[in-house]
Amino acid sequence: LYIRGQKEDYDHWAALGNEGWSFDEVLPYFKSTQHQERGESDLHGVNGPLNVADSRSKPPVHDDFILSAQQAGFPINDDFNGHNQEGVGYYQVTQINGQRCSAAKAFLTPNLNRTNLTVITDAQVQKLLIDENKTVTGVTYKTKNKCHNIFAKKEVLLSAGAFNSPQLLMLSVVGPKEELAAHNIPLIHELSGVGQNLQDHPDSVVVTHHKRDDLLAIRPKAAWWFLKQALKYFQQKRSGSLTSAVAESGGFIKSRPNLSRPDLQLHFIPAVFDDHGRDIKMFFNYGVSIHTCLLRPKSRGSVTLFGNKASLHPKITLNLLSHEDDKKDMIQAVKVARSILAQAPLSDNNGQEIFPGDNTQSDEEILAFLKSKANTIYHPVGTCKMGNDGLAVVDNHLKVHGIKQLRVIDASIMPTLISGNTNAPTIMIAAKIADVILAQYK
Repeated sequence: LYIRGQKEDYDHWAALGNEGWSFDEVLPYFKSTQHQERGESDLHGVNGPLNVADSRSKPPVHDDFILSAQQAGFPINDDFNGHNQEGVGYYQVTQINGQRCSAAKAFLTPNLNRTNLTVITDAQVQKLLIDENKTVTGVTYKTKNKCHNIFAKKEVLLSAGAFNSPQLLMLSVVGPKEELAAHNIPLIHELSGVGQNLQDHPDSVVVTHHKRDDLLAIRPKAAWWFLKQALKYFQQKRSGSLTSAVAESGGFIKSRPNLSRPDLQLHFIPAVFDDHGRDIKMFFNYGVSIHTCLLRPKSRGSVTLFGNKASLHPKITLNLLSHEDDKKDMIQAVKVARSILAQAPLSDNNGQEIFPGDNTQSDEEILAFLKSKANTIYHPVGTCKMGNDGLAVVDNHLKVHGIKQLRVIDASIMPTLISGNTNAPTIMIAAKIADVILAQYK
């Protein structure tokens, strides 16, 4: 899904002391990286590598969701990246000709023949190489059972994400003193914020049986429907549900009318959905699901270490719902999802509620459901945050504080979560710093 977040998100970054990161200053990078199939405007660009398109898959039940949400009092919005994010409607997707246009497809694979680019796969970085002057000179990586060193003439750019970037910094002797000492890692440079400030959007799903049979399910009628969709894809220029991002529709809404801007995001799924889709037996039912996620949670987690080897996973403590306000807001989110499902036309075909279930009504019961079922929606940020305070890891040019020739460029640098999916903002971050680097080495 192509989502940028709200103007206020980036203006907040700038207000925290991150010069150059207000919305007006990052907008040119959203525009320059994008090819908006709808055409150019003051907020949208064309001719960029990342193709942004309307979905080619719009099963009728998504229209039912949009109408039901409108009946529940939420406005319609046909561009969540426009001047106003609030409302419900169809998402735009990063696709081209009905296929995924990933960051790799947009930016990397078209340049594989460049002489100044070497791509190494099936490899894992072990550590950064840092000399006695606190200068990063290269990296060590491993393929199969052999380690290799690569040396940098100018800089190393660390882009391993909100979990692995802090892990690699700590394995490379940069991070919180106590954490490194606990794993017998010598300290070269103390940065107490490495791995701290972890934020993610807590997400819950309200699920109900549904009578329509043109839904994603493992049922005899669904098999016939799937065959028709396959014919659409192969015979009608890649259209239909084989192009689906699954969450074609959704929106950004206020959990309470008195809020100044949306605090919840909705994803509507035409299927019975549980445990991130891993509970296959749930797909034996026809049903619909509404994801509700809290856009600006106050809870904070951390990324630490299980040991001093890169082969060990980082220790991820999401700490979702640890803040009382997040608990209250997520309880309200469940009520909002139920209010939409209670409206026609969805209500005309709904059966019994599966999750949270008819026996879950009071705030205490809903909170118990959330503690059992709420989870990540894959938007982790903040563990190498940009700023100037005691927990900041990088400056506004994403250079690591106190370390030479090293930048972190990924979602881990976000000081606070943006109000939406994190893919497009991360691409913006990379494009903005690419310009900074090019200007520095002219």
